Amino acid sequence: MAEMVPPTDLVGTRDGLERLWTPHRMAYIDSHKDSDDEPVSTPVCPFCAAPGRSDEDALIVHRGSQAYVILNLFPYNPGHLLMCTYRHVADFTDLTDEEACEVTDLTRQSMRVLRAASSPAGFNIGMNQGYVAGAGVAEHLHQHVVPRWTGDANFFPIIAQTKAIPQLLADTRDLLARTWGQA
Repeated sequence: MAEMVPPTDLVGTRDGLERLWTPHRMAYIDSHKDSDDEPVSTPVCPFCAAPGRSDEDALIVHRGSQAYVILNLFPYNPGHLLMCTYRHVADFTDLTDEEACEVTDLTRQSMRVLRAASSPAGFNIGMNQGYVAGAGVAEHLHQHVVPRWTGDANFFPIIAQTKAIPQLLADTRDLLARTWGQA
């Protein structure tokens, strides 16, 4: 009988990555489902409510004709922005051409503004489409722009369930709103 040589593409093959297993996170994932095993809906859509408030109260940085830019209430980093359409639409493929273009233009301008205001080394940009993909408000499309700096990630969120944010949201909004027209 020939000796079995394990293939290199099966589960368990070392890939050079370390894994931090966090099964306790399943409690969070499971808490967002109702009795029918469907995600729990947001009672009032925060992205529909925000444009009816003042920019300062809603943390809106800029208003366009089809979409607006707002600070994330639970930012990964200072200046974590969201591009939101005014229209309540969940799926990227359901945007009008005008909405898609403006979300793209606002994303580009947000990067310019963040560079001018706080000199990040890079960005994470993306959309989480649906609850299963990580969207906190899945029923209203929004694109994230997260500024990143070398060394900005640390052990706090994992070990202490704490995220260190060195600037108040209102101060960040004021800085970015002032910088918007200049960048």
